[in-house]
This record gives sequence, structure tokens and C-alpha cells, in this order.
Amino acid sequence: MAKVLMKGNEAIAEAAIRSGCLNYFAYPITPQSEVAEYLVRRMPEVGGVFLQGESEVAVSYMIFGASAAGARVFTTSSSPGISLMSEGISYMAGAQCPAVIVNIMRGGPGLGGILPSQADYFQATKSMGHGDFRLLVLAPASVQEAVEMMMDAFPLAEKYRNPVMILGDGLIGQMMEPVEFPEGLKKEPLNNDAWATSGMDTRKSNQRNLVKSLFLDPEALNNNNLTLKAKYDKMKQEEVRFEDYNTDAPYKVLIVSYGTMSRVCRTAIDTMKSQGVEVGMVRPQSLFPFPEDRVREAADVPHCSVVASIEMSMGQMVEDIERSVQGKKPVKWFGKCGGDVPTPEEVVDFVHTLL
Repeated sequence: MAKVLMKGNEAIAEAAIRSGCLNYFAYPITPQSEVAEYLVRRMPEVGGVFLQGESEVAVSYMIFGASAAGARVFTTSSSPGISLMSEGISYMAGAQCPAVIVNIMRGGPGLGGILPSQADYFQATKSMGHGDFRLLVLAPASVQEAVEMMMDAFPLAEKYRNPVMILGDGLIGQMMEPVEFPEGLKKEPLNNDAWATSGMDTRKSNQRNLVKSLFLDPEALNNNNLTLKAKYDKMKQEEVRFEDYNTDAPYKVLIVSYGTMSRVCRTAIDTMKSQGVEVGMVRPQSLFPFPEDRVREAADVPHCSVVASIEMSMGQMVEDIERSVQGKKPVKWFGKCGGDVPTPEEVVDFVHTLL
């Protein structure tokens, strides 16, 4: 299959179409607006639907409605917009409705800035909205990986009947790289006759389906939350994803980094290797579930003396790394969160301070 040079946002949009998703609702916000600009032209060509909502709040309930009716649906936004969608996303999780949500992160809090950031880690993995629920969160490090994760996200959302988030920083959306769209990743939607409000005639069924997140009886609400927890536990068993880099070497420092920042770290690791300094890296590809076991194993070797969380935030991933390492090694943080991406030279300098 021939590769095509595409901007990340446009590649994400095309990947959704290639996945069989023909329903997109969104509200424009930098740095992901090119997704909507691309789909406003592309959706009519494939018989799809694109509707711009009057706000991100409205968009979240458009997604909820389409998902409840059994349609493949997705949206894209950036940090403040995702905050506004959080209520609707909580409703979808509580009602067990699948959807794909793309967050191309910008700096914050508040309006912050429009440059790249990874400051929504807490939001995506721990505090998306009210109630006991989790998203399955995937973090691409390249445009090609964003395409593949996007195509994988729809069957994952349907498998777990749960929202899935693709979490990328502004660079993922704005950079241009060669991409291809693997046909093997396209999967037909799972049968949703048992739960979707798609119409009794459509389903040829006498059974009414009711999608809801309201449980006024305490026992019923508790049971629903136990059902949801079982799904999250299954995600932890089946959906942990990570990539190792230079972990076969006798590294003294273990870096944990994800997304675009991990690419900077790879360059820094190569530089240090040429200087005779070995550094390893574990790159989480899934942020929830977090690769706790792999980080623990990689840190708990005799030649490793310290673990470094390197990210474009004020150390939000540190908590997950510390929980993984369990106090066996110190965990240090390095990063920026104003829109400047740390350089390989800065990463090298930081590692030398640890040594």
C-alpha cells in the first residue's frame, strides 16, 4: 500500500472513515480544527454525516444520542473543549455507549496557549468527569501510530461498550508524515441488537431497548458500577500496550515517556549511547490501562538506579510511575508545560544530573 504525506489531523479524520465511522460531530478549537475542515469536505463524498454543534456540551450529547442508537461515532477537540464534554462522556460511560474521542492537547489551565502540551494526562486517565468510570486511553507517538490507534479505537469501544480516547499533543495534529491505512485494521461493527435503541422493526425484535445512566435504587447503582469496574479490570488484563527502547542495555537510568516527547527521548538516548552512557526507555502506548508491570520490571533490575518521567506537563505521569515502581527506585521528573518541547540536549543534560 502506497504511503501518503498527510497532516496528523487530516490523517486522523481519514482513519475514522476507513474504519467505517461515518458520523462526526464537533466544535472548532485549535490545534485540531483541521479534522473538521477535512471532514466537512470528505463526509459528503462517503455518505457520512458531519454536524458542527453550537458548543462542546451540545456535541457530547450528539455523540451520546448517535451511540445510543447503535452508530459508530466520534468527535475531536482540544483541552478546554474536552472539559466541556466531560459531563456527556460520563453519561456515555454510565450508559455503556461506545464512542471515540480525540483530544489534541494544548497548554493550560484555562485558555492557556495553543502550542503542544501533555497537560491533560490527569483529565484523561483519572478525572474526566463525575462518577466511578474510566476511559481506555491510547497515546500515539507519530501520525502513523495515530492512524492505527484510531482504526483500532472503534472496535475497542464496541468491545467494551465504553468511550475510548486518543490522546495526542498539538504536534501530533499539526505535523506531516507519510502514512498508510492498513486494511486489516478495519473491523465490522459488533452486533448491538441486544442494547442499541435502533428500533424494534429494524432489529426485528419484540424487545424494547433502554439506554440509561440513571439508577435511583442504591443496589442497582452499585451493581451497575460493579459491572463497569469489571470492564476496566478486563482492560487492564487485555489492553496494556507499551514499547521498549534500549532496554537490552545495562542502563543506569530508565526513562518513561509517551507521545511526541518519547521521540525526543529516543534521540537523547541515541546521543548518550554514542557517549558511552546507557539509558533505557519504556513508552506507554496505553495510558489507561498503564503498563505498571512493565515499568516495575524495567526499574527493578540491579543496573538501574533511577527512573525519570519526562513529559510535557508538570509531572502528571509521576504518580503512575511511582505506583508502578513501588518505592524500589527514586522517580524524578523533567518537563515543560508552556508549549516549548524539551530538546534532546536538555534531556541529555537532565540525565547527566541524575548520574
